[in-house]
Amino acid sequence: MEVLEGYDLRDPMIGVVASHSALDTCDGAVEEGFRTLAVCQKGREKTYAKYFRTTRVGGRVASGVVDEVRILNRFSDLVRSEQQDALISKNVLFVPNRSFTSYCGIDSVEDEFEVPLLGSRNLLRSEERGEEQDYYWILEKAGLPFPETVEPEEIDELVMVKLPHAVKTLERGFFTAASSEEYREKSELLLKHGVIDQDGLDLARIERYVIGPVFNLDFFYSPILDQVELLGIDWRFESSLDGHVRIPAPQQLTLNEAQVSPEYTVCGHNSATLRESLLEKAFDLAEKYVEATKVHYSPGIIGPFCLQTCVDKDLNFSIYDVAPRIGGGTNVHMAVGHPYGNALWRTSMSTGRRLMREVRIALEKDALEKIVT
Repeated sequence: MEVLEGYDLRDPMIGVVASHSALDTCDGAVEEGFRTLAVCQKGREKTYAKYFRTTRVGGRVASGVVDEVRILNRFSDLVRSEQQDALISKNVLFVPNRSFTSYCGIDSVEDEFEVPLLGSRNLLRSEERGEEQDYYWILEKAGLPFPETVEPEEIDELVMVKLPHAVKTLERGFFTAASSEEYREKSELLLKHGVIDQDGLDLARIERYVIGPVFNLDFFYSPILDQVELLGIDWRFESSLDGHVRIPAPQQLTLNEAQVSPEYTVCGHNSATLRESLLEKAFDLAEKYVEATKVHYSPGIIGPFCLQTCVDKDLNFSIYDVAPRIGGGTNVHMAVGHPYGNALWRTSMSTGRRLMREVRIALEKDALEKIVT
């Protein structure tokens, strides 16, 4: 807040780590009249520095979404004092995404990063599975549904084993099993091929597999307007899982031991809607989550959050993951918005633009302290 007091809020800039959902963030900022800054890692900058760089004519954006690029040797260099000073000198309001917390480290984000964040800084740690107060803890406090856990020796139905990938450090080493014997066989095979490691397996969470479609519910909570909004819904393309399900069963049975277990690496997203009789149930999930965060993570969730859900055969939701920040699939809303956000705001309203609209409202009401942490 001391840093924010020194800002010239007549011309703030929106900053973001150039990964994950950065294009949606920058597109929304441009739509709401803000300049943008993308923090890139050397060797990964072309998307932002070349292909989506803004062109302005008479001060108005003619094309692109990224006004300025800051290229670092490593994303983690962003927490160095000279890098922070550079952002502060440009009046940057920073949007946290999953890449930011993964590459820079949650301890550094909480204790060292002095640039004002748009959103709930203290909730970002809840995304770290295995923390004492992770998102399962807050879901339980809120009375929200999530898949129950199972011990390895108790597996007697299909389960999902959640653990990190051994090599792709930001990805998943997930696998399924329907019995204790299958769990042992698959884990030994994945250990052998280096997909998972023993440390990850020892700390894995095993939970009942909810059979049903996946819906990532992209919500927004406005502390200024005190309202919960459903902006959009997305679902994932996962490699190599989606490749496996496109192979006919006879061919699946011919896969060798290195191919037989699919991986769950997210590589894209698509847009979805819910049948309208489920919308009120979805809003109920969000309302309970928002209220629980106010109690246990004061001041509570600010801005975008994503409840990642499955819907079972009885049309009941189970929440299997929570993103307390802008979701990974919101680029599907970019520029065109999404039916729900558009219907509410009567314009093309993506998650990125909705966050920037909140900044605009906060500036007009002199209430920026309500959405910055």
